[in-house]
Amino acid sequence: MIVTLTANPSLDRTVALTGPLVRGAVHRAAATRVDPGGKGVNVARVLRAAGRPVLAVLPGNTGDPLLAALDDHGIGYRAVPTGGFARSNITVAEPDGTTTKLNEPGPAYTEGTLDALRRTIVDAAADARWVVMSGSLPPGVPADWYADLVRSVRAAAVDGSVACRIAVDTSESPLLSLAARFPDAAPDLLKPNSDELAQLTGADAAALESAAAAGDTGPVVAAGRRLVERGVGAVLATLGAAGAVLITAEGAWHAVPGPVTARSTVGAGDSSLAGYLVAELAGLGPAERLRHAVAYGSAAVALPGTTLPGPDDVDTGAVEVAPLRPVPLDTPSPALPHHQ
Repeated sequence: MIVTLTANPSLDRTVALTGPLVRGAVHRAAATRVDPGGKGVNVARVLRAAGRPVLAVLPGNTGDPLLAALDDHGIGYRAVPTGGFARSNITVAEPDGTTTKLNEPGPAYTEGTLDALRRTIVDAAADARWVVMSGSLPPGVPADWYADLVRSVRAAAVDGSVACRIAVDTSESPLLSLAARFPDAAPDLLKPNSDELAQLTGADAAALESAAAAGDTGPVVAAGRRLVERGVGAVLATLGAAGAVLITAEGAWHAVPGPVTARSTVGAGDSSLAGYLVAELAGLGPAERLRHAVAYGSAAVALPGTTLPGPDDVDTGAVEVAPLRPVPLDTPSPALPHHQ
């Protein structure tokens, strides 16, 4: 079982246009679709399509269209009651693959709701191989909530009731607050993209991607190594068209996808994380976990709007994986936030 937490879920409406988006113009939609959304929900959707057992934990009330959408997708869930329905997000998809997203902030939660989410995750973790904490936090939720939640799950593990691993995929203040609490709050897997690595290190995200595309993965490996040194089990750094780099205490690997015609980047990172977990559940080693992550991510990019990949969309054979030389010990590692 994999348990996903989506603290700020959404109902995602995708509008596909017949031509380019023009500000201030009237457009005709070629098609529309509505899906349950939020990063943890996206991970659950991909895992469910791959035939892996998954449970989505999220805030939600009886009658919420989001919960009905989860039912339609066959995804099991535990919903914690809140003061209102989930937010709505709109994705405008152009024929060339350009996507424009309009995301609502989401409702504010009471302390009771947050405590109920924490208790539900800790309880669900007792039967889980992985707990995945993904996405933004709603307005008013403390930025260090993920850090506290990681420690709550780990505290239960000390009591012998939980043996699961923890993956985190978030950004901005929640990510920085999590890093500030390493090693106590360090997850077993952290999945930053280039923007999030830049937030952690002060590097330039575009420079990280362009360097990796040109064959220089040193800056990414150095950043990932620093995270591993501070307690993170593995760093899966996704780099757009440059593929992804996996850094662990044992080594580092770089994977690049085959040729892809991009139609939408929505859900690509979530699909990469799900692909990694699919391979891990199958008992595959680090290089193959990375191969599956990149294959699932590139499959998502090739699909329109918020469509997420199933096994038939994924071509692991098109992904090239190569081990990377260890970064010399005297190579400076980027600075990361420290606990205050």
